[in-house]
Amino acid sequence: MKTIHDFPRIPLGLTPTPLHRLDNLSRALGKNIWIKRDDMTGVGLGGNKVRKLEFLLADARRQGADVVFTTGGAQSNHAMLTAACCNKLGMKAVLLLKARGVTERKGNLILDHLLGCDAQFIDTDSYDDIYAEMHRQGARLEARGHRPYYIPVGGSTALGAFGYIAAMEEAYGQAEAAGVRFDHTVCVCGSGGTTAGVALGTLFHSPGTRVTAVAVDSDPFEEITRRLMEEALALLERQDAIPEDLLTIRYHVGAGYGIAGREDTEAVKTMARLEGIFLDPVYTGKAFACFLEEVRQGAFPGENILFLHSGGAGGLFAVELPE
Repeated sequence: MKTIHDFPRIPLGLTPTPLHRLDNLSRALGKNIWIKRDDMTGVGLGGNKVRKLEFLLADARRQGADVVFTTGGAQSNHAMLTAACCNKLGMKAVLLLKARGVTERKGNLILDHLLGCDAQFIDTDSYDDIYAEMHRQGARLEARGHRPYYIPVGGSTALGAFGYIAAMEEAYGQAEAAGVRFDHTVCVCGSGGTTAGVALGTLFHSPGTRVTAVAVDSDPFEEITRRLMEEALALLERQDAIPEDLLTIRYHVGAGYGIAGREDTEAVKTMARLEGIFLDPVYTGKAFACFLEEVRQGAFPGENILFLHSGGAGGLFAVELPE
């Protein structure tokens, strides 16, 4: 049996990130609400992808890669942070982005420009089309002596999920030092890798804690996260049974991926006005909106709840917030 510490990892983020109680929100909801500030990972505008990239880019370096391909939506946080981390390591980043959503130079696309990466738009709704184009471009680069490395959307692979096994080891250790044990951990689910890591990290380091992930797209995340968890366990040579009640996935897609609803705007405002913390409208804002609604309906029995802030601030400057 292995641990994540047996795998190559490049320290890219500023960790541990803060974990603290949200006093005003806790009073308003009648619960002890804590937040893990992975919007403060220290690269770009921060965010969860930095933890995944510590393992993924270590694997790229191990393979001798000098060019890293990845993908996402036009305003992809993951793609932007991949470019930022590649810059730190002297690698070239090529971002093949779906030509959907906000494609003007706003939000993360401003940051992509400042980072100087090769960002291209692909006019397709299918990531399969984008992966095929990645490999076509990669083959041309290989013919010129380069070594490409390919990262799928969101960095959501079993190896990428290790980043959030590590994050939860960190978070639950911080909680223990503060004398707190969480009944529930809540996170957003956008491509599945963070959720898989949060669930496994919880299973390993805080058994008995339950995880709720709020999906902001309509993909079958029950299947996707289960597969990623099983693949991660296989890499670790572990045979842990995954409890059926470990992970619950709620869907809060609204009008569609990347489209904020009025309830999402209100959730973003609530966090800002009670705690001075900004959530993004695409991921954490939607997750928090769903969380607030469920708490008000009596969900999440128990006193202590951890909310994972996974970043995404660039979206605030690209996506229109309905009032």
